[in-house]
Order: sequence, then C-alpha cells, then structure tokens
Amino acid sequence: MANRPPRLGRLPGCRELCRTPAGNWDQASFKFSSRVRGSARWGSRGRGGHRQRSVGLPQGHQWYRLRQALNQRLLKPAEAALYTDALNEVIEDFMTRLNQQRAESASGDHVPDIAHNFYFFALEAVCYILFEKRIGCLERSIPQDTETFVRSVGLMFQNSLYATFLPKWTRSLLPFWRRYLDGWNTIFSFGKKLIDQKLEEIEAQLQTGGPEKAHISGYLHFLLTSGQLSPRDAEGSLPELLMAGVDTTSNTLTWALYHLSKNPEIQAALHEEVVGMVPAGQVPQYKDFAHMPLLKAVLKETLRLYPVVPVNSRVIVDKEIEVGGFLFPKNTQFVFCHYVVSRDPRIFPEPDSFQPQRWLRKNQPDALRAQHPFGSVPFGYGVRACLGRRVAELEMQLLLTRLIQQYEVALAPETGEVTSVARIVLVPNKKVGLRFLQRQS
Repeated sequence: MANRPPRLGRLPGCRELCRTPAGNWDQASFKFSSRVRGSARWGSRGRGGHRQRSVGLPQGHQWYRLRQALNQRLLKPAEAALYTDALNEVIEDFMTRLNQQRAESASGDHVPDIAHNFYFFALEAVCYILFEKRIGCLERSIPQDTETFVRSVGLMFQNSLYATFLPKWTRSLLPFWRRYLDGWNTIFSFGKKLIDQKLEEIEAQLQTGGPEKAHISGYLHFLLTSGQLSPRDAEGSLPELLMAGVDTTSNTLTWALYHLSKNPEIQAALHEEVVGMVPAGQVPQYKDFAHMPLLKAVLKETLRLYPVVPVNSRVIVDKEIEVGGFLFPKNTQFVFCHYVVSRDPRIFPEPDSFQPQRWLRKNQPDALRAQHPFGSVPFGYGVRACLGRRVAELEMQLLLTRLIQQYEVALAPETGEVTSVARIVLVPNKKVGLRFLQRQS
C-alpha cells in the first residue's frame, strides 16, 4: 500500500489533467467508457422512441454492438474511398452553386457567407452517403421537406447550449428545451422517412429479381441487407451521424479558406501541389491524396486551431483509474479540453499561428518532429473516436482540392478578423466573406 497513488474523490476541477499525455492512460479502461450522464444532447430527446436506438445514448455492450455495426464501410480509409464518386457528384453541384453566387455579386467573384454554403454542401453530401439519396440542398429551389429539415437542424443547434447547461427545472418554464426537442423530433422523422424509402426499394428489388438482384451498394443498403443493423437501430443512429458530419466539414473548410486567404504564400504552395497531381479540368480521386502532404497538413493545422468539439467528457464506469500519479474512483467524470491542449506552447511552438508546415515532418528539425502524438486529437481516440472521420477527411480533401485548383481565394474586405465562439461546436463569430478569383488555366 506504500506505493499506492494518492486517491482523489470528486474534484471541482483538475487543470493538470488536461495536460496528461493520452498515451499514459489505461486504454482498456476506456473501452466502454460512457458519455456524461444527464447531458441534454445524450439525454431524453424525443417522443418517437428513437432515443433508445441512438449510438450516442446506449452504454457498455449495447453501445459497442451498435458501434461495431456502424463501423462497417466507414472507419477504414479504403472503405471511405468507396464514396469518392458520390462525393464528387455533390461537389460538382456545389461548384455550380458557388459560381452562381459569384456571378450574382457586384464584383463577379464575391461569396458573402462561405460557411452557409459549406453547411448545405455537407448536409447534401452526408445524406447522400448515409441514406443514398439526394435531398436538394444545393438546388436553387430547395424542396419543402428538406427546407423544414434544415430549419430544424438550425433550431436544434441554436438551443443546444441552453438545453445542455441550464438546470433541468427550467425546462418547463423556458422555451429552449421544447425547441430543442422539436428540432430533434423533425430530424429523426426526416431520417425515418429516408430509411423507409430505402426499405421499400430493397423490397421491390427482391420482388422483381430475387435476392441476387438486391445488391449491397451504399452504406444504408449494406447495413440493412447484411443484417448489420435493424431498421429501428438505423432510425436512431444515422440522424446523429448526419449531425456530426455536417459541422466537421463545414466549419473546418471555412476556417481553412479563411487562413489560406490570409496566408497567400501557403495558398500558392498548396496550388502548386494540387495542380501537380490534379491538373486543371481533372477531378481528384482518392489515390491522389497519398501524394499531397501539404493539403493534409493544411487540414490538420486547421483542426488543431479549431477542433470542431473543443471539449469532451467521459465517465469511467467500471473501475478506478490511475492518471498522472493520482488514483480516481470509478464514475469520475473526466473533461478533456482539446482546444487548450492543442494551443499549448509547450507542445506546439507559436500555437496561435497557422503553420501547416509543422505537420510536414520530413522538413522539420528533430525538436519539432518530436511533437507529442496526442497534442491534437480533433477526432478523438480509441473505440469512441469519431465514426465519420475518414469520410469527413475525404470530403474536405476532395472539395478543397477543387476550390484551390480553380480559384485564388482572397478575404473580402468587410470580413476583417474572425474569432471562434463555442456553440457546443466551435464556429466563426461572424460571416466569413471570401472572393473566389478564377485562375487562368
């Protein structure tokens, strides 16, 4: 007992815990770690029964079963690559929408709110991957049910901060909780409709051509026809994957273009790399990115500066755990502030500056090359890491390649300095206006 670490009870805060290298943690203790109990996002949300089948809500073995099913065709890079053609199809429509906005501006190249455009792109792309259906987010006239869905997503996010942090006794007195629930109910209903349509398509294929005709194609088709996921499980889980994917892509691309517009020398180097692999007029493919280290470094640096979820929490439910020489009892809540760690000057020199080259290790001296591997973990780590990481990375790589290939991006004068604010996720504090100047072939 003499060498037993000091035991700590529940603490109001432990700043040094944020700086404990993740490699020092007992990874086995996190296999079935739980999300924070009582959180509005992961608590009771709807009247339709979807909450019991959501990947965000179950714990332990029930969660692990759902997660293992959803991992299929998403987590491995080679599996994510299967969606390249589908994403390029959506990107083509996005480029058309972008050019329409440019043409309608007074200067012929101005887009006043690029984050808004990326948001609609991400919704369309993720829906196409998860539900195998285009929902019309990039059309000039958005379908009514899609418009209702988009409004509900906004409603849910606008009220999520209040729903999460206000005391539970305020829920019947203030409007935020009801708006939050209404948003989620519409989101789940929209997802259920798309799943029902896919089930009808599968049934029709079976009736007309037998089982051999019902080919396992896209993500939802694969999950349903292979028995990996029941329709009810899908109704609870896929809408949450949709929400997670939208913010990652839209916000990261916005921040990336903002910093590239402020660092023209980095943008010029990226353009040189892009056209070296994907000349003007060609469409990028998954295999191209193995030879585009600066593109990946730009996205890594963007996510270091602006992790989509700046704070995360876990509760170790099954046993006590030792961290940094201290012993914590089971059911202790641990809060990880990714934002603080990724801007720690002891880990990243000049942490507030945009330096993609810090990720190009072959060009760095040993001191920089030895940066801590867990200094920036925007997608999390281990079995609870972001499920859609590979698809999100592919989306961003494909779209950023097309944009830099065709345009020189400049900051619109009215934009000025942009800072981040927390809305559960990290977002710009104002509209980011950009000029997209057509490059000469």
